[in-house]
Amino acid sequence: MTETDTLRDERFAAGRQVLDAIDGEAGAKVIDALADIAPELGHQIVAWGFGDIYARPDLQPRERQLVTLGMLTALGGCEPQLEVHIGASLNVGLTPHQIIEAFLHASVYCGFPRALNAVAVARKVFAARGLLPLA
Repeated sequence: MTETDTLRDERFAAGRQVLDAIDGEAGAKVIDALADIAPELGHQIVAWGFGDIYARPDLQPRERQLVTLGMLTALGGCEPQLEVHIGASLNVGLTPHQIIEAFLHASVYCGFPRALNAVAVARKVFAARGLLPLA
């Protein structure tokens, strides 16, 4: 094994710890689903996205998830990724009310249709976790 291979494996291992802590089983499923068709994409999501970016110290996981929710809502068409990140947001301590508030805030900048789509995904995640109805 070369030094480059060792560094690559270390970055992946560090990123996997962050991914598991934030996204849990849902994140692992995303990476596992790439193994037979795009394993390098899965590696980069873990090593770079989580090992290098998510692990940076200047934003806490809750703050990173709020940013991620806003960006995925604004992009539109990212409902499967939004589902994973709504779950991750709950995992890192955001409340369902805070998540819905983020979508309300996003509606000002990216429109009601995208905010409504995000809320529909939130409904699915909240229902699966027994968090509905919101009081």
